[in-house]
Amino acid sequence: MSDIETDLAIFVRGERDPRNFPHREHVRMGFEMLRRHSFLETALHYSQALRQMTARIGKPEAYHETVTIAFLSVIAERMDETCDFESFARRNPDLFERGVLTRWYRPEQLFGARARHTFVLPEPMAPERPA
Repeated sequence: MSDIETDLAIFVRGERDPRNFPHREHVRMGFEMLRRHSFLETALHYSQALRQMTARIGKPEAYHETVTIAFLSVIAERMDETCDFESFARRNPDLFERGVLTRWYRPEQLFGARARHTFVLPEPMAPERPA
């Protein structure tokens, strides 16, 4: 079994230590799962893995449904079947910036209680007015 296959198996079982699971690894696991499975299968198993990880350390409230599904959606939309994760990461540096989802979500919507427990679509933002 390759390193990535081992990493994916550990992640899917919810055995990754969330304290040693930086954002880049979240993106990598999502990318690698989407390379192997449909979006719906990935969303199901990815979210279950995160829930197991956060529950295992006694912090189930750390799981965020909208952030999880929104990130998987952006990753899936930008994927190219021929690229590997490092190429994908180089072409999409914004996915590693803090607050990238605020391009589509207002912070009060993204970080509201409803968005934590249920996937919410971004609300249309008001167009910017010329100065």
